[in-house]
Amino acid sequence: MKSESVSQYSSLSLCKIAIAGVMAMASSASLYAQTVSRPEPHQVTRAEVVHELEELEAAGYNPSQGDDGSYPADIQAAEAKVAAMHRAERSAAANAGQSGPQMQMH
Repeated sequence: MKSESVSQYSSLSLCKIAIAGVMAMASSASLYAQTVSRPEPHQVTRAEVVHELEELEAAGYNPSQGDDGSYPADIQAAEAKVAAMHRAERSAAANAGQSGPQMQMH
């Protein structure tokens, strides 16, 4: 009878230990999930801002005009020109990579 009581006590203790272990693993997994963060967004540097402004000015935007009533339209037009230029550059670079030396099949 005594061995039966010890056996029940031991089973109950093992069950409690198993439950505590599962809870500890679950809490550590959620803690890890909370500490893993998304990568930081790219912080724009001063040089990048200056370069962008130079591109916009080359495309026709004049920041010294201020708010003369055409502000949104003139900068949007310059941004569209710059975006088209960048697309053309990417397309030319992609085509240059594809039109490299070709192997002839005989």
